[in-house]
Amino acid sequence: MSESKDRTLVIHSAEELASPVSRRKFVQALGLGSTIVLMPSLFACEDKSDPTGGGATGDPVVLNLSNDIGIFNYAFALEQLEAAYYTQVVNGFTASGITDAMERSILTDIRDHEVIHREFFRTALGSAAIPNLSVDFGNALASRTSVLQTAKTFEDLGVSAYNGAGKYLSNANNLLVAGKIVSVEARHAAVIRDLLDTTGREFAGDDVVNAQGLDVVREPSAVLIAADPFITTSVSIGTQPTA
Repeated sequence: MSESKDRTLVIHSAEELASPVSRRKFVQALGLGSTIVLMPSLFACEDKSDPTGGGATGDPVVLNLSNDIGIFNYAFALEQLEAAYYTQVVNGFTASGITDAMERSILTDIRDHEVIHREFFRTALGSAAIPNLSVDFGNALASRTSVLQTAKTFEDLGVSAYNGAGKYLSNANNLLVAGKIVSVEARHAAVIRDLLDTTGREFAGDDVVNAQGLDVVREPSAVLIAADPFITTSVSIGTQPTA
């Protein structure tokens, strides 16, 4: 892991995040808004049979959402799902029939962002992190339409999940980082809707923005129900969050 004077952090491999010094730099870089660059070797080291990055156990995961560690693990689970999805999307462009160069570039950028988010939480949590989750996207990768519709589902779900969980974070710095991540997820949601838009009404319907002009909020229990069809690992809430 190397750092330049313009606050660009270059991550050459996942193994570089193992040392405490590298982990601190990574967390600080995301918190300060520095540029994080992922080298191709980071993706090359992933086991393509397990798009979470290798080592998924399938053992049940029970989330304790009574503290910031538990809320971060909840977010980590969602970022694992999104990173795994976009990794498969990018690897399967030909099979899904996504040929447009701009669309491929957008989806690749989203993959890179989601991998950064996933690795941020893995790094920040350290030994407290939940294991890698097993996922199954079924026919979601079969066509351009299904890829984008599923991406829309994930991005809208992610935004509403962060909106719902933010109030449970007690550390102001953790809330700041979560706010920076959810704003990126919202940008993803907007561009995916733009790619799907054939009517001019996809931008922000009442499915994501209420009558008061506020974004949808989902509690963790509702989010996990929505994500459950795509996560084959059993994920449940052991201790409910308290505001």
